[in-house]
Amino acid sequence: MDAYEKTILALAVPVFAGLGWHWRRLQALLAAAALLALAAIALYGGEIARADRAFLLKYLISSQSSIPWMCALFFMATGAYWLGIAARSAFAARSGSWLTWSAVTLGLTGLLTRWYESYLLGADSGHIPISNLYEVFVLFALITALLHLYYEERHGEREGWHRARAMGAFVLLVISAAVGFLLWYTFAREAHQIQPLVPALQSWWMKIRVPANFLGYGAFALAAMIGCAYLVAQRGALAARLPPLEVLEEVMYRAVAVGFAFFTVATILGALWAADAWGAYWQWDPKETWALIVWLNYAAWLHMRLMKGLRGPLLA
Repeated sequence: MDAYEKTILALAVPVFAGLGWHWRRLQALLAAAALLALAAIALYGGEIARADRAFLLKYLISSQSSIPWMCALFFMATGAYWLGIAARSAFAARSGSWLTWSAVTLGLTGLLTRWYESYLLGADSGHIPISNLYEVFVLFALITALLHLYYEERHGEREGWHRARAMGAFVLLVISAAVGFLLWYTFAREAHQIQPLVPALQSWWMKIRVPANFLGYGAFALAAMIGCAYLVAQRGALAARLPPLEVLEEVMYRAVAVGFAFFTVATILGALWAADAWGAYWQWDPKETWALIVWLNYAAWLHMRLMKGLRGPLLA
């Protein structure tokens, strides 16, 4: 580890400690994922071939098994949340919540174990598992689900758990779409195979820029699905089963604000990374241009809400 990586690690510790202090359920999640990942490391014993021989690695806690479990659990959670709405079943809605927690736990375990597995393939190929489309789609699903679970708990204590959990029926749709793409990408392209980093990604910038970017994406995805829930409730459908419109609007606004903050940081970090790698902060390539368009879109959204006082279905 160089000085930059040690600094990132040193800053990550108080950040996660603070998050755990603020949101106590996160403590249990991180502890469970850490224990499962450590168990996987112990079972590997420094030999990647044990993934096909050790029962728990083959069927539960290696990255090749825990991430598919995550996908299955997200699909089951989506069904449970919608059953909770359709049948007015508190048990089904609660099951959707716990299935989502289980999916996040196994997905996080999969990423942590995959990090270790990349080093088992060779010290030169080891890297943090946020380097390709497969890995970042897992990260996107985890971040979006965690943001939803946070707002579900926050408003469940205020508005009633059954109505707060109804938001999950909408948010889990976008997660299930991401998971569906992830499964197709796995089977059609064998994207689950760990590949060495391309030279452009062999940088400490990746370790901070990519998570910041996907915190923004996850928050924006959450806001979009809450916006869909708002429009459905505003037209009278499911209005009695979803949280009040003002609660949905508050969640939508907070998610956009969080996403905008992280997306702004990620865009700045991306420019700094580009300058470090290619000698220019901005080159107007398609990805940079669309990042700017996205940033301006959400800046306009926040401006209309905060400066012009705009509310209601137009913002949704």
